[in-house]
Amino acid sequence: MFLSRIVGQAVFDPVGDQVGKLRDVVLAVRTARQRPRVLGLVVEILGRRRVFLPIMRVTSMDSGQIITTGVLNLRRFEQRRTETLAVHELFDRTVSFGEGLEGTVYDLAIESDPRRDWYVSDVAVQEKGKRFGRRGASHVLEWDEVSGLAQDESGQGATHLLATMDEMRPADFASALRDLTPKRRLEIVAELGDERLADVLEEMPDAFQAEILGVLDPDRGADVLGEMNPDDAADLLGGLPAKTAEQLLLLMEPEDADDVRRLMEYEDRTAGGMMTTEPVVLLPDATIAEALALIREPELPPALAAMIYVCRPPVETPTGRFLGVVHFQALLREPPSTLVGAIVDNDIDWPRPETSLAQVSSLLAAYDMVALPVVDENQHLLGAVTIDDVLDHLLPEGWREQDDTALEGGLIR
Repeated sequence: MFLSRIVGQAVFDPVGDQVGKLRDVVLAVRTARQRPRVLGLVVEILGRRRVFLPIMRVTSMDSGQIITTGVLNLRRFEQRRTETLAVHELFDRTVSFGEGLEGTVYDLAIESDPRRDWYVSDVAVQEKGKRFGRRGASHVLEWDEVSGLAQDESGQGATHLLATMDEMRPADFASALRDLTPKRRLEIVAELGDERLADVLEEMPDAFQAEILGVLDPDRGADVLGEMNPDDAADLLGGLPAKTAEQLLLLMEPEDADDVRRLMEYEDRTAGGMMTTEPVVLLPDATIAEALALIREPELPPALAAMIYVCRPPVETPTGRFLGVVHFQALLREPPSTLVGAIVDNDIDWPRPETSLAQVSSLLAAYDMVALPVVDENQHLLGAVTIDDVLDHLLPEGWREQDDTALEGGLIR
């Protein structure tokens, strides 16, 4: 059974309830001649916590699902010095085989013996291409036919590990990166596209953001910041030394930098400090059909897609006079040809940039909303505060790195 077929698959208890997802396989790599023994699985459960599931507690494992005895120790997984993570440490390792050939590991196969012990049986290797960037031939070899797997991480790339992470949500990807060694983490970052890296950085704690941005080439760092939501980019730059932040701002596209500079002027725990400058804004003579087309955009966060902001020209923030909001449910109730200006709501005292976090939270709760417009004293729309940004500030500092302490050391059945 090849690991690429089962990594990311759901893990179920005996009655069919999902308890997590498989993220890696823990091996005991002894020598180049002895097949590594599978010790257990790394399973991601509630709150993106990664725990260890001994292989003896796995009753069934195939490409569709993994079934356990139903008991998981919820203590966070900590890798021991004698353990090797198959996906994170062996995928993309440069190895040698045959008559002086070299290649890259892109998969591993495991199998069980009659005693139900599991071992690594085969290694899938792609030969290094020799000309014009062509891919080399693929080989499936037995463990003892390959040299270079019972050593450290030297010669390890990131291409095939990235393939196993490709479908992860940004928050899950960020969690996986935090569990890697700094060296391995930076290898992965080097392979990511700017947009994907921006999405992942937005989900990482401040210390990890600074670490990653600190090793990027400044030009690339500026490009990544330009792909981030302006409010997240402003928060990240606000935690850097002023000289470094200014250097990056100067390298950004002027339009992106202007939005970020404007947000950095506001206090952190205020509406201005939390808002994004890129809500969905329409003129009052736009139709509902046009509004629905805009909020269907797959890259638009759900909280921003929940509401249309109707303003006089210009529609770039800060806009002309703010006329009101239209909830997406209202768009679904009216004929597509209806003008959005005919169904706006504007009967709430909307927050100003200086409105406190507590007041913004109260407004969201009082009116059952997931986003709020932020306006100035002249009723120009400056941006929008979404519920996810408010929660980021309400949760304890460093919450992305914390576990649910109520679960520590417990069992899930």
